[in-house]
Parts: sequence; C-alpha cells; structure tokens
Amino acid sequence: MKVPLEISTRNVDLTDDLNDLVREKAEKLDTFCDEIIACRIMVEVPHRSQRKGVSYNVRIDISVPGGELVVKREPNEDLYVAIVKAFDVAERQIKEFVGKHRGEVKVHFERPVARVTTIFPTEGYGFLTAPDGREIYFHENALLNGKFEELVIGVSVAFVEHMGDKGPQASSVTLL
Repeated sequence: MKVPLEISTRNVDLTDDLNDLVREKAEKLDTFCDEIIACRIMVEVPHRSQRKGVSYNVRIDISVPGGELVVKREPNEDLYVAIVKAFDVAERQIKEFVGKHRGEVKVHFERPVARVTTIFPTEGYGFLTAPDGREIYFHENALLNGKFEELVIGVSVAFVEHMGDKGPQASSVTLL
C-alpha cells in the first residue's frame, strides 16, 4: 500500500496469518484506486453479553479526496469471515467512488417493446410479436404489472428476452 496502513485491535489479538490477510486485502484496494490518502482498520470484540458467544467487528475507514469511505459490517463469529466481508464491501465502495469520480454512469439498457398478439387465458400463456416479426412466448408469471386475465391483444409491452428450451421467451413483461 502506498500510504501507511493503520491496523488496530481492541479485545482481540490478530494472528500473523490474519494480520497478513488484512495487509493483503488492504494492498489490493490500491489496485482499484490510486488516490487513497489513508486506510485505518479496527478489529474488535465488543463487550459480550453472557448469552451470546464471541463476535468480531471490522471497521475500515478509507480517506479519499473529497471524503471518507466507511465500512462497518455486522458482527460475525468467524474473524476471518468478518475481515473478508468487510474488505469485499470496501472494494465495492472504492469502485463506486472511482466510477463517480471519473464521471462514469451505470448504463441501463432500453428493454425491447413488443405487442401482445396471442393470449391463451385458461392455459396462462401467450405470445408477443417483436418489431422484427419474431414471436416470443411468455407465461402469466412473467407479467410484472397488471393482471394476466385483463391483457388484451394489441397492447404494447416491454420485455426481457431469454432463450428457452423451445425458442425465445420473455422472462419479464411490463405493460406500457
């Protein structure tokens, strides 16, 4: 890690293996963002109640230009798991920060539009016709809004297409 790494513990001693794991995971964060100013990790065992076993908290504070990324996960009874999960969240937060910092925006693709051309109300399925003329099967459970019984031929729908066992089928259908 390019910046000093601060690892502190409270009510727990890290083994060499766990200390190495924390350092390895922290160094990996550098591969996603070269603008990390500081990284502080706190591993602790909070005061326990007599009814519960030992649980470990891992908190990661990452200073970046313009802010601070903070990861505080739910306690876990396995220290290794608590560390790994906390760093997984830190990695996601850093990737989001870098994306926003670069002006990247998550792209949502337009769903294709089709018309309902055939309905078999008692069997619970029907067919859509896409603008390119293809027929696409859909089941009543794929309809996300509205009631299957109220569908009419000719209505426009947006859909998500997947290849089924017998050809194209819509996994979700939304009335427009």
